[in-house]
Amino acid sequence: MTGLPILLDLLGRRVVIVGGGTVAARRARTFTEAGADVVVIAPTVTPELAAAPVELLRRGYRTGDLSEAWLAVTATDDPAVNAAVAEEAAAGRIFCVRADDAAAGTARVPAILHSGELTVSVNAGDDPRRAAELRNLIASALQTGELVSRPVRPASTGSVALVGGGPGDPELITVRGRRLLLEADVVVTDRLAPRSLLQALDPDVEIIDCGKSAHRHNLTQDEINAVIVDRARRGKRVVRLKGGDPFVFGRGGEEVAACVAAGIAVQVVPGITSAIAGPAAAGIPVTHRGLAADFAVVSGHRDPGRAEAGWNWPELAVGPATLVVLMGMESLADIAAELIQHGRAADTPAAAVHRATLPDQRVVRSTLAGLAAEVKRAGVGAPSVVVIGAVAALGTD
Repeated sequence: MTGLPILLDLLGRRVVIVGGGTVAARRARTFTEAGADVVVIAPTVTPELAAAPVELLRRGYRTGDLSEAWLAVTATDDPAVNAAVAEEAAAGRIFCVRADDAAAGTARVPAILHSGELTVSVNAGDDPRRAAELRNLIASALQTGELVSRPVRPASTGSVALVGGGPGDPELITVRGRRLLLEADVVVTDRLAPRSLLQALDPDVEIIDCGKSAHRHNLTQDEINAVIVDRARRGKRVVRLKGGDPFVFGRGGEEVAACVAAGIAVQVVPGITSAIAGPAAAGIPVTHRGLAADFAVVSGHRDPGRAEAGWNWPELAVGPATLVVLMGMESLADIAAELIQHGRAADTPAAAVHRATLPDQRVVRSTLAGLAAEVKRAGVGAPSVVVIGAVAALGTD
């Protein structure tokens, strides 16, 4: 193809598609997603077209059907009809895409990739399969960070994205989370976030380490809230990078509330929580037919012997079949004692998965009564996920 690649603003503009088959349905989907007012003309149409948000004229093509159209697409199995549509389009100075003979048309529909604010279109000499393959390769490279496309221009307004980084392995962050991280101007990171991903960022990206580990100076939650709001108010793209999921003991709700109160645009990108991924990495399912039909996730961060810890011991001891404890290594002996006192059997299988999904992952297995002593003997501490229940006897180390 010779010509000039160009983006068209089709929002609210009339696009006429002649044909009712699978190609016409695919083109209709493309143009409706672009905001065009799509008219489909065909005696019979596919079920997808029949249900599509288009104006449907169930008849053959007639001269004059392209009146007021900005773009025409002809995709029938009759070359004579396709040629007639292209001829009317040329007479009316309307660009026309011919599905049967691209070279006989005056426009092409490329293979298209949308990634955030980025749009990539590919034409491979009118070879649609080759164009799609190249588009997919570009998409994969953007998703994995092999091809970095950080915005060069400043953001129009500041924004905040709370991104769940997953359980540890950097490959387990979501595609959207990875893209937003690569586009960030400022990254506010936790200790358990996948920090190796930060190495791919440009040197001018501001990285703020808010720590969140025991026995060291940390930013308070109020200070973290103030930092992300301040940077967003300066017009920066802020990513708050967390381990696991932002809303599973990540205090993400407080950070969203702070952004909303400040009038800052904020989005939440879910992450794979270690409450499920940690056990899974050791081959332990939190539910299993015949063993466990439910599970509960609790925080062991506070002293379990104090009322304000929020533990409902009677319910946790005899309620959920599987109990997953996060941030509970320092209180593990006390947690076990309380559960046993309130009815959980002392010989219930239990396991601790240390640094789940990472190369140095370790799994310690024992009973509820013996796990605290066993992890101490093994020298295993935080970060670890503790699983209590029959399912803890399953899996591989």
